[in-house]
Amino acid sequence: MVAPTRSLEDALWTALTGVPDPEIPAVSVVDMGMIEAISTDGTHAHVTVLPTFSGCPAIDVIVADVKAALLKVKGIDEATVETTFSPPWTTARITAEGRRKLADFGLAPPANGDQVLITEIGLPKMSRCPFCGSTNTRNENPFGPTPCRALYYCDDCRNPFEQFKPV
Repeated sequence: MVAPTRSLEDALWTALTGVPDPEIPAVSVVDMGMIEAISTDGTHAHVTVLPTFSGCPAIDVIVADVKAALLKVKGIDEATVETTFSPPWTTARITAEGRRKLADFGLAPPANGDQVLITEIGLPKMSRCPFCGSTNTRNENPFGPTPCRALYYCDDCRNPFEQFKPV
């Protein structure tokens, strides 16, 4: 008996797991839940990407990297990558593996609904420290190095860290 072969779409998904988020290279665009759809028409692959933020400076890099990964898949001669904000990307799309990788990278994953929000700016009052796991943390600045992150401080291990903003 011969084992069934993987479908071309499975091969495309696998290829995209190797495309890192340019701003957070520890996670892939698949981990981040940015791939909305993949389809093929013969040797042509089509992928729809959901950018995390409309002003994300990495959109062009993501599109180019996704297209390059698709074109490396055996049987694909053409690739089209489009971006859309419908449906909008949310942090709920980040996979469990992506959340683990974010924490391992030193970036607190977005809230899972167990954190109290500061109503005025929509950020968690505290976050779980990715270094020691403590919730004895506080928001130091709602603005981080990118639009999707805020700065926090852990009062237990005394490390500053970034929190991925919930969207």
